[in-house]
Amino acid sequence: MSTLIAAVLFIGIIAYALFGGADYGAGFWDLTAGGRARGRRTRELINLSLSPVWEANHTWLIFCLVTIWTGFPQAFTAITTTLYIPLGLAALGIVARGAGFAFRHALTESQAERISGVAFACSSVLTPFFFGTVAGGIASGRIPSAGHGDALSSWLNPTSVLGGVLAVTVCAYLAAVFLTGQAQRRGDTSLEHAFRYRAFGAGIVAGLVAVAGVFLLHADSPRLFHQLSRVGAPLLAASGLCGLAALLLLRNGRPPAVRTLAAIAIATVVAGWGVAQYPYLLGTHLTIHQAAAPSATLWVLFAVSCVAAVLIAPSLFLLYSLQLRRKLG
Repeated sequence: MSTLIAAVLFIGIIAYALFGGADYGAGFWDLTAGGRARGRRTRELINLSLSPVWEANHTWLIFCLVTIWTGFPQAFTAITTTLYIPLGLAALGIVARGAGFAFRHALTESQAERISGVAFACSSVLTPFFFGTVAGGIASGRIPSAGHGDALSSWLNPTSVLGGVLAVTVCAYLAAVFLTGQAQRRGDTSLEHAFRYRAFGAGIVAGLVAVAGVFLLHADSPRLFHQLSRVGAPLLAASGLCGLAALLLLRNGRPPAVRTLAAIAIATVVAGWGVAQYPYLLGTHLTIHQAAAPSATLWVLFAVSCVAAVLIAPSLFLLYSLQLRRKLG
């Protein structure tokens, strides 16, 4: 049951990487859109795309937090008492990002609107970076089982920085792919071409970062590198092939196929990390079984997760379907 709950947790992480990642990536393109006049149409497309779904995209974070602190309280304690700096900065980014996005729709004064937009855009880049450093600290085994590890070296290290940079580039890539489709559905040819080129560029950068990361992991996290090169290799290969196919299809203007391939590419990377991490939650010193809550708690958590899937998954599917068909204002 502990392994099953760990699988449920990783499904939530993958979902957040996809939906929350595309959401953060839209903020990256908002930040790089240019001045008020130059970036107006880009920001309008981002606003129209995010407004109906941005809050739903981040429900996966709540799901992941509830699952880990209920199902694996020891791991949750160890992570939060060691990585409290990047976690706190990520939480601050989430608050600033949501407030900025909400207020820039309501404020009428240009200066206040501009400040809100900057808060939204900058937080959209910093938040996934800090989440990436948290993942790097966990994956590289720098979190003691008892918690209270080094507050700086646990996330200021090569693997964590790699995780942060990769998170930002992947988010930018996903968002550009989704926004390409949104521009096409709205008949905006110029924005469609612009985001197609952005997706192509971000995909290449993400691929280069991933390749460079292989050598970095070999030096900084040999156990993770060893597992990724063995048990995680099929998933990483699938990710590379899907990512390459998505880049090739981008030139032919087929957003639905590109969107699916891009999502599979990202999902398999995250799944590869999970497979490489197994059977440990933290480094090589805390296994899933050791960190798990009592069996009765795990059964209740699994039952609640199943009920949530039955109730919430169709609602999210309907929400995203309506948004893709432009039925939401």
